[in-house]
Amino acid sequence: MGLQRLCRLMSRFNSYKRTNIILQHLKMSNHTDAAAEVLLERKGCAGVITLNRPRFLNTLTLGMIRQIYAQLKKWEQDPKTFLIIIKGAGEKAFCAGGDIRALSEARNTNQKMLQDLFREEYILNNAIDSCQKPYIALIHGITMGGGVGVSVHGQFRVATEKSVFAMPETAIGLFPDVGGGYFLPRLQGKLGYFLALTGFRLKGRDVYTAGIATHFVDFEKLGMLEEDLLALKSPSKENIADVLETYHAKSKTDQDKPFILEEHMDKINSWFSTNTVEQIVDNLQQDGSSFALEQLKVIKKMSPTSLKITLRQLMEGSSKTLPEVLIMEYRLSQACMKGHDFHEGVRAAHQAPLPMGFSRQEHCSSLEDLTSFK
Repeated sequence: MGLQRLCRLMSRFNSYKRTNIILQHLKMSNHTDAAAEVLLERKGCAGVITLNRPRFLNTLTLGMIRQIYAQLKKWEQDPKTFLIIIKGAGEKAFCAGGDIRALSEARNTNQKMLQDLFREEYILNNAIDSCQKPYIALIHGITMGGGVGVSVHGQFRVATEKSVFAMPETAIGLFPDVGGGYFLPRLQGKLGYFLALTGFRLKGRDVYTAGIATHFVDFEKLGMLEEDLLALKSPSKENIADVLETYHAKSKTDQDKPFILEEHMDKINSWFSTNTVEQIVDNLQQDGSSFALEQLKVIKKMSPTSLKITLRQLMEGSSKTLPEVLIMEYRLSQACMKGHDFHEGVRAAHQAPLPMGFSRQEHCSSLEDLTSFK
């Protein structure tokens, strides 16, 4: 009996031990998964940032933003780090933006998170702009919203034929933030105003032609480009630029294809050269062409409040520095979080298939009901 009892106790102990090992493994797995939302590695001469949420199109979380900022500052001071590369895991997306559903849900439960996320994201955007080391964003796949913020302010941006750029925030009751008020009005003509108000998507080489990317590289060459950059020995900015230029020159995909908006640019410059959204709408209606009416239809689906905020944001931002724009956008972001349009827009977006359309609810005003922002 004593031996049998001992065997039973040992069996229970082993079972308990196995259970604890499994639980410890699960805890470690969860911790690892959270930590692995972004990979921060030293490879060769470079610091490499990999946004590692491919299931969620590499959307940014507050934790990721904090990790990237801290490591960026370390690499900036490290004499052995000569350049910084940022890329997205998987082939679908570089970064599709921030987690808008989490933002909406935090409205009533975690106001501090709303403040922290926007503030720290904008601080990161500014740090990328002022980074003393060459910063290279491989913007392959979907690049929207927050993904634009961690790429467009860097020194080099490399698009591929699978790149998709958009700032679709007016469709969800927000505005093109992360410095959109700085870089969008500085694009050719009124292109930035058009992109901001309509959420129009640029694809492939058009991302380069529009000035969002500094280089275009065929997707099949992207891995080799990264390897050649990592293999550089104590490179200067000029050495890095030479490698990028070499790959850009060798990339022929859609080389002879005209810019998708080329035939419409004169009209876009005319339609959007006004100080009010109402006048833009009138311009589109009066033109009456199929392209004009298509854009009019899109604009009418957007949040009227967002449209007016966005136009004023770009007008103000055209003469401000990036830090000044980011301060302005932080104030705007907190105002939008308190309003109805963003939360209604997120709800509508998650109920409707892509492309996202904004379903105007009872809280959302019409253009006619809104006065100009002062």
